[in-house]
Amino acid sequence: MEKVLGINDCNLDYLEHLFGQRISIRGNQLTVSSDNPVLPSFFEHLIKLSSQRDESFVENELYMEWKSFNEEEGQSAALYELIVNSRSVWPKSRKQKEYIASLNENQVIFATGPAGTGKTFLAIAYALSQVLCGKKQKIVLTRPVVEAGESLGFLPGDLSQKLNPYLKPLYDAMEYFISPFQIKKMEEAGQIEISPLAYMRGRSLNRSIVILDEAQNTTKGQMKMFLTRLGEDSKAIITGDLTQIDLPPKTESGLVHVLSIIHDIEGLSVIQFRSADIIRSRLVRQIISCYLEEEGNEIQ
Repeated sequence: MEKVLGINDCNLDYLEHLFGQRISIRGNQLTVSSDNPVLPSFFEHLIKLSSQRDESFVENELYMEWKSFNEEEGQSAALYELIVNSRSVWPKSRKQKEYIASLNENQVIFATGPAGTGKTFLAIAYALSQVLCGKKQKIVLTRPVVEAGESLGFLPGDLSQKLNPYLKPLYDAMEYFISPFQIKKMEEAGQIEISPLAYMRGRSLNRSIVILDEAQNTTKGQMKMFLTRLGEDSKAIITGDLTQIDLPPKTESGLVHVLSIIHDIEGLSVIQFRSADIIRSRLVRQIISCYLEEEGNEIQ
């Protein structure tokens, strides 16, 4: 129940709003002033889920579980669970649930939206789960090398070391599931590969999961080249934020272009996250909403 209610019972107000009922807590006993017969079963369901997780529930998760419990005959987000190295990941919003379902069902998945919605994190979780269980041979990480408003100058080292600063968000996500030592071993075994986008021309990637991050900074030519690299039994996950394009002026984003021309292609899906789907924190969601409101960039 501690994980259900959150730290210092921070979820209590939201649960009362969600149920439209008054909830009182005394010691380890919780009382809901309602004759709704579903509520006791729902709390038992939440407690059962909480025993399989490390962290407390967040508001988006509670909302999604409640909707699922009522609308889908008790089906829970656990059906969309990703297991990586004995760690479990559940969707924390309805859009994340849709995203995970799409990762399981499609060969090419576009995920767009603001920071903090879990686009990259879930892509890494899914890719690791597939490689570690032997369903896929390797993960290929790539992104366009475009600096966000400042030049870093010459970077020393080999190709992997030069690209490492650009791919750090992907490595941060991987380190949530596996240790840096294990990441290094997977790199040495060829299970994790770093590839500059410019070096992918002419390749055919088989039994791989290819993650293209920051895709909003690709050109039209780069996006076309990337999408035609997929070989047998491979999957591409393309993530990007259309409000943070760092390309030179008058250069059309390859992500914007491809989203405008693709339609009704079997095996390809587009998941569009919005500011309401941000799970990083309520403050981040409000900050991004302010920027989107000012710039008029929210995708309808």
